Amino acid sequence: MDFHILVSMVVWTVSGAVLLFVLMFVDSLFTRYNDLEELKAGNMAVTTRFVMKLLAQAFILSSSIAASNSLPDALLISIVSFFLLLILERTVRLLLAKWGSLDLDHGTQLGKIGYGLLSGSLQITGALIISAFM
Repeated sequence: MDFHILVSMVVWTVSGAVLLFVLMFVDSLFTRYNDLEELKAGNMAVTTRFVMKLLAQAFILSSSIAASNSLPDALLISIVSFFLLLILERTVRLLLAKWGSLDLDHGTQLGKIGYGLLSGSLQITGALIISAFM
């Protein structure tokens, strides 16, 4: 392993970590509750959703890095994938609210772990579907 590969690995890793932080922050703006405050308060439903969302975003980033030849391409693919995932998740949430009377954000904020698991599962499912195109 030469020095160039090591430097590239560090740059790609740091860039990916920064992007994941930004994407998780942006995602938190779309929930009706403050993720960090709920995490600090010990809300396991929010924690479950947060961890599953992080895993979904990391999987998309990992897939885009593996499929890309350049860092800008990988980051752009991850950003576009984030918005696709956001649209997909919001659509399913609206359908669940309309047809099933399930308000995932409210149930998750109340600490109902099933709601957090379902919400997080939507993230992972969407990430798997999106990553299949890479």
